[in-house]
Amino acid sequence: MAMRDTGNRYGAVSIANHWIIAIVIIAMLAIGLYMGELPRDERTWWINLHKSIGVFVLIYGIWRVLWRVAFRFPEDVATMPHWQEVAAKGVHIALLLCILGMPISGYIMSSTGGHPVSFFGLFSLPALPESEAVNNIAGGIHEWLAYLLIAIIVVHVAAAVKHHVVDKDATLKRMVGRAF
Repeated sequence: MAMRDTGNRYGAVSIANHWIIAIVIIAMLAIGLYMGELPRDERTWWINLHKSIGVFVLIYGIWRVLWRVAFRFPEDVATMPHWQEVAAKGVHIALLLCILGMPISGYIMSSTGGHPVSFFGLFSLPALPESEAVNNIAGGIHEWLAYLLIAIIVVHVAAAVKHHVVDKDATLKRMVGRAF
């Protein structure tokens, strides 16, 4: 398998990028939803874990977006109506924007709330000036993006399953690294 995307195939780097960020984002969303249900005094460990993984998502997300900008998306393997092509590109762009927007809004929310953002205790992101107004806006954006991201992931997975089961094309197969 090629390292870079070729023609209508994803390369090893794109496939790894996809599955690493997918697993981490789904874990982050699960942790975020779980934390919200905990009593305030039981959240600290989970919040610190969430922030540390969020720093990873930001760093890895920047890499993922730069990779995608540099090497574009491969050509579609299926013939689709124009609206589906536009929807697919829109979903992919929205996923990439959320991959960046979630950790940025989380960092702004934490930092402007007076809470440091550390990467597993190895280093901390620079502190921003405390601001209740900015904290509230960033917190609202972070929460809104979380629910938006969940909806986008559901649409993305449903479309991949539809391509595999209904259309019987290679859209899903190429993201799991199987030849078609």
